[in-house]
Amino acid sequence: MTEQGILNLIENDPWMMKIIHIAADLNLPNWIIGAGFVRNKVWDHLHSYSRTGVDTADIDLVYYDPLGNNQQADEKLSRQMEEKTGIAWEIVNQFYAHVWNDLPPYGSAENAIAQWPETATGIGVRIEDGKLRLLAPHGIDDLVNLIVRPSPTFREGIAKVKERAEKKQWFKKWPKLKFAD
Repeated sequence: MTEQGILNLIENDPWMMKIIHIAADLNLPNWIIGAGFVRNKVWDHLHSYSRTGVDTADIDLVYYDPLGNNQQADEKLSRQMEEKTGIAWEIVNQFYAHVWNDLPPYGSAENAIAQWPETATGIGVRIEDGKLRLLAPHGIDDLVNLIVRPSPTFREGIAKVKERAEKKQWFKKWPKLKFAD
């Protein structure tokens, strides 16, 4: 599977495209919908599950704006989006989010998703110049090969990644997954 193949999966899913357009209409700078939104869609496809939409707890929408919202304003916007769509949203300005993980400032939304726990989680999508664009700071190899691996900068390592996978029941949902050697 290629990056274009991933984009095609998303473009052919009306529910996903609706969410992406709703996100674009917020006009947040340097925004990305990531985490389970892309990851779960690809893993579903590779397991031959035919689902419309994504089996995810919420929509993870990140953006980067040094002059933008603080945490309280983002939480309010998240609640407003949930009321509007009936779907839980987690909207976070990555300008301040680095402090949660005791990391240096991110500098961009792309840099922020590169810090997410797994390489397959740190992948997102947005509309850019009218076209869908995939953002994959660690590439797509782990995602499309069903490999669960810590991101290179994730300090808590494989033990925390295994704990997250167990808590989220990834291996029950997607039995072809494997941990990186």
